[in-house]
Amino acid sequence: MVKAKKFIFAARFDGLPKVTDFRLEEETLPELKDGEFLAEAIYLSVDPYMRPYSERIPIGCTMIGGQIAKIIESKNADYPKNAIVYGSFGWRTHTIYNPTSPEAQLVKAYVLPSFGKLPESLGLGHLGMPGNTAYFGFLEICEPKEGEVVVVSGAAGAVGSLVGQIAKIKGCKVVGIAGSDDKCAWLTRELGFDHAINYKTESIAEVLAKYAPDGVDCYFDNVGGGISSIVINQMREFGRISVCGSISSYNTPVADWPKVPILQPAFVFKQLTMKGFVVTRFWDKWFDGIAQLKKWTEEGKLQYRETITNGFENMPQALIDMLQGQNFGKAIVKV
Repeated sequence: MVKAKKFIFAARFDGLPKVTDFRLEEETLPELKDGEFLAEAIYLSVDPYMRPYSERIPIGCTMIGGQIAKIIESKNADYPKNAIVYGSFGWRTHTIYNPTSPEAQLVKAYVLPSFGKLPESLGLGHLGMPGNTAYFGFLEICEPKEGEVVVVSGAAGAVGSLVGQIAKIKGCKVVGIAGSDDKCAWLTRELGFDHAINYKTESIAEVLAKYAPDGVDCYFDNVGGGISSIVINQMREFGRISVCGSISSYNTPVADWPKVPILQPAFVFKQLTMKGFVVTRFWDKWFDGIAQLKKWTEEGKLQYRETITNGFENMPQALIDMLQGQNFGKAIVKV
């Protein structure tokens, strides 16, 4: 019998999550039934969405999240033994999974396409959900045109760092906003961003006016709050805004959210368009996105960086660190 370790969502978060909000448990898994497979986790993901989505899940369940896993036993021909899969299995080391179960229908586990010489861990980031978030969320919502000015907030994260690089591939001028000088240097020196702004030490309004004196055409918004209000008020006529996240508010009670300027005049007189999205809306072309991102990576047009935490027992701390912006690129945990 296989014993699985899992982290239970033990207490509703009050502001920033704490290690004590999770409880590590062990369970013995039953024998496989027809149609099921048993997967052993290799890499687990920690992502910003986990903070707001946690409000929707019941106390006492396994903490949500995706992982890259190896199938160690199977009674399903579509998921053969030794295959490497992506699955939304949650924070657990071993999982029995039935792809026909109701809870499996939103995003089914899938066997990873071949990554060639690229690491399998990219299936949690660059060549997975964050990659497609950047690819579809930017190209299909912002619809960038060559020569336009693109601003990306949360630019040193898994999604933002890709958005900026894709914008450069499309011939745009790119300004990233991040929270440290090291991150800003990484964006410009390694990823090819034209400019980067440290929002903790610089005036975004003043510096952005210098970098984009004629205004901003496309804004990819990962953070919300005051930063986004500043950028939106400096957009050009017919500008487009893709809203991916609002990490500035995730750990703050609604009553304490920052008061931001009224944005309606900018939307009316500049005729702006803003759309929010959840990446699963693009599920019907999921593997097309991965294939294109892989091609660009192999051609040297896209760079990636992973912040890897070792040890399943460190899942809670990895999430806390990521929510405080301590990661460069994708944050993952290696079991």
